[in-house]
Amino acid sequence: MEAVVERVVTGAHYGLRDWLAQRITAAIMAVYTVILLVVLVGGVPITFPVWKDLFAQGWMRVATLLFAASLAWHAWVGMRDILMDYVKPAGARLTLEIAVLLVLAGYLGWTVQILWR
Repeated sequence: MEAVVERVVTGAHYGLRDWLAQRITAAIMAVYTVILLVVLVGGVPITFPVWKDLFAQGWMRVATLLFAASLAWHAWVGMRDILMDYVKPAGARLTLEIAVLLVLAGYLGWTVQILWR
């Protein structure tokens, strides 16, 4: 007679996919940061009209949205892993995960509103 093994899904079984997501999103955020630093240190004093003209360009809006989406995904993977490691009651963990997702979605929506208002 075979023994029945009860599988308890508790967490970090995402492995390579999440490892890659963390590295790719970090690389995207690093490239955006370098671009922004080059623009800021580029010699032109940053005044409101200069800042407004910079973000009026489509490429900058898309780059900023890509940065924000990368930041949200990076934060989600990190927060989910922390919650899976340290919050053992499934109901509490699910509640916290939903709260994190709602906050991140709200920030992303706010970013879209700011960029395309």
